[in-house]
Amino acid sequence: MNPLYERIITERSESCFQRDVAANAAALKAMVAGSRIAVVGAAGSIGSAVAKTILRFAPRSLVMIDISENNLVELVRDLRSSADVTVPPDFATLPIAMGSLEFDRYFAETKPFDYFFNLAAIKHVRSEKDVYCLTRMIDTNVLFMHDFLVGNPYKFKKVFSVSSDKAANPANLMGATKMAMEQTLLHRSGEQPFSTARFANVAFSDGSLPYGFLRRIEKRQPLSAPDDVRRYFISHQEAGELCVLSAIVGENRDVLFPRLAEDKDEKTFSRIAEDLLRSLGYEPFVCATEDEAKRRAEELIPQKKWPCHFFKSDTTGEKGFEEFFVDSETTDFARFEAVGVVKRGELADHAAVEAFLAFAKAAKNRKDLAKDDYVRALERLVPTLRHLETGKNLDGKM
Repeated sequence: MNPLYERIITERSESCFQRDVAANAAALKAMVAGSRIAVVGAAGSIGSAVAKTILRFAPRSLVMIDISENNLVELVRDLRSSADVTVPPDFATLPIAMGSLEFDRYFAETKPFDYFFNLAAIKHVRSEKDVYCLTRMIDTNVLFMHDFLVGNPYKFKKVFSVSSDKAANPANLMGATKMAMEQTLLHRSGEQPFSTARFANVAFSDGSLPYGFLRRIEKRQPLSAPDDVRRYFISHQEAGELCVLSAIVGENRDVLFPRLAEDKDEKTFSRIAEDLLRSLGYEPFVCATEDEAKRRAEELIPQKKWPCHFFKSDTTGEKGFEEFFVDSETTDFARFEAVGVVKRGELADHAAVEAFLAFAKAAKNRKDLAKDDYVRALERLVPTLRHLETGKNLDGKM
């Protein structure tokens, strides 16, 4: 991603984690150098940033795994073409998916890895719209990771699996599955150390609304965004650094998150659209409806005006603001300068995790279950879930 675009959102010219990375550079170098590292979901926005960050500390071996063969190819070309990246001789890519037979076979037959990064995720609220998509979300965000760790023949020094800001007081099922993932990892943390990170939005990450703005501009199509949803943003580099700090120097059960200021770092999507357009030499032209915005695009764009439709959010699972922790969680703000840490203790209710895992596995063979059954199962594991079904989904928006 072009850093100039990212700065439109973050308003930062360098990483906010720069000092934390520098302060821990010796420890990062000592622990990464000579290690074998596997990154799953490596070809996504965060995964590729993690791979680039890891390579700054000279691992002995790096294996990148992603179901998207095309994105893996581009990531390899990017790494091989970058002057500031050194790819180790022991390097491989595999277009396979966690949860598959070939994935389990690979880890059973190859040399053991020291660190395991899981960046694979179903991350969009729109993907919880029906029982079919929700089942896949639970598989990807919870079950596949759990089953892999149970079946893997050895333990890693550390497992990292990415969480989400939406896991704290979740308003949607996606956030609830991320909290379920955290609970599942806590369930096994006595035998397999792990850490995670609750993310802000990554500026212009694949599939995000700002990324969609760039695609709409390329195609000379109108922009559409809610004007009442506020989000924190970090750059791709910052995303990679946050994951690596958590995985390598974070302690068992730690949940890292960016320390961002509500009055400075939070933005609405409508403002991002306006700032982006003005940086490209266009003046936003606000239209009352989607149809008006589409109808007037051909007329307005040659006049250096860009049609936009901004609206109040009314779709299922949308949360108006972000939070990285809840009042009941223990936090540490002394360990890092720009990173906060949720200090998770031993899991209090192992039975709740086991019950959810049993439900999710049995549900695969039950055609009588509806979305509401999954919602109730998630509510039993994640009591803070406040899911409101509005009957509207983002697939109905531009």
